[in-house]
Amino acid sequence: MQKKRIAIIGSTGSIGTQALEVIRENPSLLQAEVLVAHSNAELLVRQALEVEPNAVVIGDESKYSTVKQALSGSDIKVYAGAKAVQQIVEMETIDMVLASIVGYAGLASTLNAIRHGKQIALANKETLVVAGDLVTREAQKHGVNLYPVDSEHSAIFQCLVGEWNNPIEKIYLTASGGPFRGKKREELAQVTREQALKHPNWSMGAKITIDSATLMNKGLEVIEAKWLFNLKDEQIDVIVHPQSIVHSLVQFQDGSMKAQWGLPDMKLPIQYAFGYPERMPNQFPRFNFLNYPTLAFEPADKETFRNLALAYSAMKTGGNMPCIMNAANEVAVAAFLENKISFLEISALIESTMTKCSFIAQPSYEDYIATDQAARQIATEW
Repeated sequence: MQKKRIAIIGSTGSIGTQALEVIRENPSLLQAEVLVAHSNAELLVRQALEVEPNAVVIGDESKYSTVKQALSGSDIKVYAGAKAVQQIVEMETIDMVLASIVGYAGLASTLNAIRHGKQIALANKETLVVAGDLVTREAQKHGVNLYPVDSEHSAIFQCLVGEWNNPIEKIYLTASGGPFRGKKREELAQVTREQALKHPNWSMGAKITIDSATLMNKGLEVIEAKWLFNLKDEQIDVIVHPQSIVHSLVQFQDGSMKAQWGLPDMKLPIQYAFGYPERMPNQFPRFNFLNYPTLAFEPADKETFRNLALAYSAMKTGGNMPCIMNAANEVAVAAFLENKISFLEISALIESTMTKCSFIAQPSYEDYIATDQAARQIATEW
């Protein structure tokens, strides 16, 4: 394996910081070529001084002078602003782009990276949720591979190695169930921000953690899986697996099933995406069967956790409906984190926005931009 130079778009987030841990474990095989952060200038500077990338970008232009001054004693190039975030992926020295900006904000830089022939390690599921048809077409056009970083999609990808000619009958995405597994709607009426942020198995950013609590995260993954693996809606199912050991399963046309197992550690799918088709060694903790004598599986409760049902509905409708749903969800989660709406109102806000925003059956990139803005305005007014 030749050394890969990685651009980490979202280096100060949960995925970005773990990606840097993976790079530290494999310094002879991986190099952090570019680091991009939105506004966490302090952490970006610390990361840059440690790994010495070619360039860094701070999205918040007001933080440019802070970063520039802190790195003035180095040869690291410093850029700022949304345009710089989008354009930095064009650098010729980049071999792979880790797209790990949370939400719709990651779409522009990922599309630009694809159009400049960069291989993509995709941790931003919203990119395919919002514009899956456009993104996959562009990837095919430019000969770019999308390597999934979500643990569930990485699991499916790993199960398919050596099976490319064997048709998939069905895939099962596993869900932990989040902190409120087993509860009914009346029990969720008084859920607090602090309770929703306590995920039982995974350490993630606030937005993704809330999405996990509402099962929207799994809904987004369902839509992402459709585009990643070229599946029909009815071929994708969700099953709750509280231990988060079996990361997902593939069922083939002969009824055989493959599953990918492992401890819940995002560094593993990150490393697999960076190293594919090779598996790089590491010193991460190993799974012990004796620690997990029982593994449980349950159906997902779409009635209590309405967001999962809304995601399936958006996927079935197609067009710009997933974009509408995603925009409304981002507004709803932000409002919940600011204690402006209740936990149950997240679903109500999303559903209302999906009924009010204009539907476009075959949207262009410009339509996606307009849809995102319109949906956010409707959701905010709600």
